[in-house]
Amino acid sequence: MTAIDPTAHLTAEQIEELGRELDAIRDEVIASRGEKDAAYIRKVISAQRKLELVSRGVLLFSFFPPAWVLGTAGLSVAKIMDNMEIGHNILHGQWDWMRDPKIHSTTWEWDHVSPSDQWKHSHNELHHTYTNVIGKDNDLGYGIMRVDEDQKWHPFHLGQPLWNFINACFFEYGIAAYDLELGKNLHKRRRKNPEFRARAKDVGRKIRKQVLKDYVIHPLLSGPSFLTTLAATFTANLVRNIWSHSVIMCGHFPEGVQVFERRSIKGETRGEWYLRQMMGSANISGSKAMHFMTGNLSHQIEHHLFPDLPSNRYAEVAVKVRALFEKYELEYVTGPLPKQVFSAWHKVFRLSLPNKKPKVKTPDREQELVAA
Repeated sequence: MTAIDPTAHLTAEQIEELGRELDAIRDEVIASRGEKDAAYIRKVISAQRKLELVSRGVLLFSFFPPAWVLGTAGLSVAKIMDNMEIGHNILHGQWDWMRDPKIHSTTWEWDHVSPSDQWKHSHNELHHTYTNVIGKDNDLGYGIMRVDEDQKWHPFHLGQPLWNFINACFFEYGIAAYDLELGKNLHKRRRKNPEFRARAKDVGRKIRKQVLKDYVIHPLLSGPSFLTTLAATFTANLVRNIWSHSVIMCGHFPEGVQVFERRSIKGETRGEWYLRQMMGSANISGSKAMHFMTGNLSHQIEHHLFPDLPSNRYAEVAVKVRALFEKYELEYVTGPLPKQVFSAWHKVFRLSLPNKKPKVKTPDREQELVAA
């Protein structure tokens, strides 16, 4: 949390009342879920599959530049749709209420090198439970960046703009790595842990499957267009990775988004958990097309408050949530994509440098941030 707590004006009673009001919003959406919502996700899945099929068909002739451009653009959009609006949200259980085994969080596998079950553990169970808690939320800086002024600075942090750019380009592999908690498991003794070895094998199998599909089978089917199709697929994955990374960065890292100490969540109530989600997330403003292409994670605040609600309902929920921000005099961090991207990257650069005027820290705060 920043030096000046932006929630300090709220009493414990107000925080719990805020929690009850948010519960009421959630209950209202759950009670109104129905065929219109089910038709939405089925339509999106159908459109994504058709777009990918047509795009890969066009890439059979990618030797011709117009076909390469058209096929690459279509495949990029299809991969973004698969990861953002479809895979991410299905794996959150947003559509489990339909009881359709084909669109269920327990059966869905996505176009991604991280196995869905491992992603669900690190993302749903850890990230969404411990949102922006230093040392508990692996998504906060992805384990390679300094994310708070009070974290001890090391020369390694000078390179974090570069590490972050590389992570953006190969984002799906970065996700697989921290789903595995690869950093702490590289120790020889931990590498021999049967559970880790089993999970690592699962990741290896998923990577081989993805590489075989994208970089062997489809290029081979293109015959004389093998190399151009290979380049097109690599480009589509690159575009998807950078886009996904940008959306996630804009939702968690811009200036104004709060981070929290581990001790701050001890004994946390329902209302306090809601409040942390509100202060630890940021939105992206824009058109319906923008919201769709982000998987509605442009409504990151609403997603963190209600991760299991259907994504197509976040726009209507956002109006009510924003009204609560105003009622309780809290800052609703939002802005257009360019502004949020600039803000997030500015923070990456700023925290890569040592503080000019280090803050005064309590012993507990210092020990906690060093450990993180």
